Amino acid sequence: MIEKRITKGILIPVGGNEDKGDRWNSRLNFSEKGVLSHILQEAKGKESKVVVIPTASKIPEEVGHSYIKAFNKLGCKEVSILNITRKNHSENKEHLRLIEQADCIMFSGGNQSRISTKIKDTTLHEILKQRFESEPVVIAGTSAGAMAMAEEMIAGGSSSEALQKGAVIMKKGLGFFPEIIIDTHFVRRGRFGRLAEALAKYPDKLGIGLAEDTGLIIKNCNEFRVIGSGMVIVMDPSNLSHNSYAQLKTGTPMSMSNLTTHILANGDRFTMDNREIEILPITSSFV
Repeated sequence: MIEKRITKGILIPVGGNEDKGDRWNSRLNFSEKGVLSHILQEAKGKESKVVVIPTASKIPEEVGHSYIKAFNKLGCKEVSILNITRKNHSENKEHLRLIEQADCIMFSGGNQSRISTKIKDTTLHEILKQRFESEPVVIAGTSAGAMAMAEEMIAGGSSSEALQKGAVIMKKGLGFFPEIIIDTHFVRRGRFGRLAEALAKYPDKLGIGLAEDTGLIIKNCNEFRVIGSGMVIVMDPSNLSHNSYAQLKTGTPMSMSNLTTHILANGDRFTMDNREIEILPITSSFV
C-alpha cells in the first residue's frame, strides 16, 4: 500500500499512433470515444484552449498541423502550436502565457530526450508542475510525450536486446508522476523486455506499457482508466522474490521472479495505492 497523492491535474499518456479522425476502420467512434475526444472531455470539451508541443518531433510543423485538424474535427477551434526548439524558448514570456492559460497541454511523439533537454528544469516546466498539482489542467502526451511524464524515463534501447543488463537507456523525465515508468508502442514493437529491465533497475516503480491508439486517464496519480482501441500492460514489481539486476555485469541476461502483470483494455480501471483492478463487464459498450 502507498499513500494517496492528491493532484487536481489529470495526466493522459497515450501509446502513440492515436486515431486523428482519418481512419475508415477504427474500432471506436472518433468523435465520441476516440483518445483525442477523451482528452478534450477531461478538459473543457470543445471550449478547451489546447496547446500542442511538438518538440519531440523531427517534423514539428507537420505534426502540429495534424493535431490542429484533428481537434478541429472534434469542434475545438482554439489550438495553438508551441514548438520549443531551444531551452531558452522555455523562458519566453509569450510561451509561458500560453501554458498558463491552456486547459490542455499535449506533447507529441518523436524523441523523448528532446523534451527533457529543452523543457526540464525551466520556468515552463515549473509552471506545468504547479498547475498539475493545484489546477484541473489536462497534461496529455503520446509516445515520446507519454514517456517523458515519468521521473525515470526510458530514453532508448533495443527491444531485441532487452532483459540483458544495460540494454535499456534511462534518463530523467519531467517527473509529473515519479512512481511510474511508461513505455509506448508496447505491443507492436515488442517492448515487454525493455520495460521489465527498467523495473529491475527501479523496482519501487510501477510499469505501464501502452499499445498504440490507447491511453490512460490518471487522476490523483492513483486512479487509472483505460481509453482507446488497444490494451495497457501493467507491470507490478512490488512482490518480486528475485531480482538479479544489482549483482550482474552489463550485458548479462537478467532473471526476475514474481513480476505481477495485468492486461487491461478499454474501460478497465486500476488503483495504484491498493493494486486493485476493476474490469469493465464484457457486455458493456466501449466507453
